[in-house]
Amino acid sequence: MIRIITDSASDLPKKYIEEHRLHVIPTPVVIDDVDYFDGETIQTKEFYAILDDIKRDVKTYHINPAMFTEAFTPYAQAGDTVIYMCFSTGIAGTYNAANIAKNNVLEEYPDFDLTIIDSKSASIGFGLVVSKLVTMLEKGASKEELIEAADYFITHVRHVFTVHTLAYLIKGGRLTKFKGTLAETLDMKPILIVDDKGALSVIKTVRGRKKSIHFLADYAKENAYRIEEQQIAICHGEDEEGRDYMLSIIDRELRPQSVMVGIVGCAIGAHTGRGIVGLCFFDADDGKFGKYFE
Repeated sequence: MIRIITDSASDLPKKYIEEHRLHVIPTPVVIDDVDYFDGETIQTKEFYAILDDIKRDVKTYHINPAMFTEAFTPYAQAGDTVIYMCFSTGIAGTYNAANIAKNNVLEEYPDFDLTIIDSKSASIGFGLVVSKLVTMLEKGASKEELIEAADYFITHVRHVFTVHTLAYLIKGGRLTKFKGTLAETLDMKPILIVDDKGALSVIKTVRGRKKSIHFLADYAKENAYRIEEQQIAICHGEDEEGRDYMLSIIDRELRPQSVMVGIVGCAIGAHTGRGIVGLCFFDADDGKFGKYFE
């Protein structure tokens, strides 16, 4: 049997995960020197309540080989064929850890058929790609088609994000305290994308929260392929106000076929804070795989 698995950095909605019985490996987060697992031993509401206190010590690390070995072994024992799509290597070391685990499992189960794919994506953009593969699998796609489709959709997914506060980027060393404090004083908000190497890149700064969120829609207008025919996705860090404002703009100006809404989990949220809002979409049609989405 072919199985698709992923990790919680995909920020897929819980309802989607349950409906499709998707195995999601939880990413770890350390809070005041105690380990937790995203979506398993800590939920996003509790996580952001802790994160709101900037003095709390919150750190993340990627899923390690031992965790992956534990996740992969039952599939090896069952003789399943597995495709694991992981959090961008440009942001975390997940891909390398998964491959170490694969080699460990193969020592005991040499016939285990496991393909590990670097999504070069993050958050709900990562989730959108996973959802494409899940739909294809449910409609009878072969392993070879799924792997080829993964490469295609990874190439064409777009992510654009903004954050409400720069405090977490400063705390994490992604922005100097001087530049960050100056930008905060001027109410400047960075616009970030995930580039073609899977790394975060700032493409613009915008003054004001609402303008920064509106820019996400403008970016989609310029780069999306026939957005009215797509399922697009948004994500937020337990920020209902930001979510609702983004959805109102989408409803008024973009009018896509549908919208998937995800909550940013620990893997990314620890570095952005509650106020992250993101918009993800595709810049091309479904290509040769279109038959699976009719």
